[in-house]
Amino acid sequence: MPLRAKVATSVSKTAAALSRAAGRGDGSVIGGWIGLKIDPDLLAHLASGRAVALISGTNGKTTTTRLAAAALSHIGRVATNSFGANMPTGHTSALAKAGVTPFAVLEVDEHYLARVIDATRPRVVALLNLSRDQLDRAKEVAMMAQLWRDALAGHPEVRVVANADDPMVVWAAEGSGQQVTWFSAGQRWHDDSFVCPQSGHPIERNAGDWWCVGCPLRRPQAHWRVEDDGVVDPRGDWHLVKLQLPGQVNLGNAATALAVAAEFGVRPIEALPHLATVASVAGRYAQVDRDGRNVRLLLAKNPASWLEAFDMAEQAPTLLSVNARDPDGLDTSWLYDVNFAPLRDRPVLITGDRAYDLAVRLEVNGVPFRHVMSFDEAIQAVPPGRLEVIANYTAFQDIRAELDRVN
Repeated sequence: MPLRAKVATSVSKTAAALSRAAGRGDGSVIGGWIGLKIDPDLLAHLASGRAVALISGTNGKTTTTRLAAAALSHIGRVATNSFGANMPTGHTSALAKAGVTPFAVLEVDEHYLARVIDATRPRVVALLNLSRDQLDRAKEVAMMAQLWRDALAGHPEVRVVANADDPMVVWAAEGSGQQVTWFSAGQRWHDDSFVCPQSGHPIERNAGDWWCVGCPLRRPQAHWRVEDDGVVDPRGDWHLVKLQLPGQVNLGNAATALAVAAEFGVRPIEALPHLATVASVAGRYAQVDRDGRNVRLLLAKNPASWLEAFDMAEQAPTLLSVNARDPDGLDTSWLYDVNFAPLRDRPVLITGDRAYDLAVRLEVNGVPFRHVMSFDEAIQAVPPGRLEVIANYTAFQDIRAELDRVN
């Protein structure tokens, strides 16, 4: 690397280490921010010489990235932004911290995908899904699909792995001109893909298939697909997938990780034992014992991910926590797109900066609840046993900090 890049890398690592030592966080942003101030091209320098996979989408990025990195570890050391810092500052910090590695798997915020493709020249880009998120500042879903489509069209050398079940993703990937490897992970949330991004006509669905009624856009045949408790590969072989992570959605994330790993020559039989070692992801799905309660943390930041969280949560006392700080988005009207009815059969507690917004929404949905002022009060309010915690981003981080930043 050029001398400036070497200096920037050293300063980045030092700043990140000092942040961690001071208890100000895990250093996954500040190190990269300072490094890029010294050398604006530092991310490109750090990515050079590595075989890179980028993973982007509205939901599931962090988990899929963790699984894909685990799969690739079968063939060599992998640099990855394991704490979910998914903008260029986070990528820079992660690569600087990792040192020299043959591989990198990076989670990328969907808004930054074009910029990170330009900087890292990845071998593979995986596109997971697109749905509404952070309504006060995020782009409309079809606009995001257009950005992806344009970004990929400018890099015909990139291999694309994409979700066949999401019409927005299919349109973005097909417009790239590359040959696409399709995976089927299911799509429980349909509310952001009723209208074709190509023609504006309705999208029709039947038994897992979908098509536009006014143009040729339709669901492609998947090369990788979830079937029962396993994944079918492009050869038609079925592989049992054993995960420590809960929910059908994580079986889909595992299928995506297997498809990404295969682009690097890792066979499913080689990758699967590594996937089974992943127990939690930056606190997501972590289980912590506190005062006789087994607390499990689930992150849900938008309507689609809340729907998946309800599927993962057991029928046990459940704490819901919602904030509306800058990283969450300030607009909480998305709460009315979430059906909270699945929680009617269990004790529900609520907390967070916007607990009153959540209270009104639960009242509308006919879900009884109790308001608590803190996580400790929630612990004392439920009997010994399981406590499920579902929280949006900053609320999740608040509770994770109370549990000593469990990873």
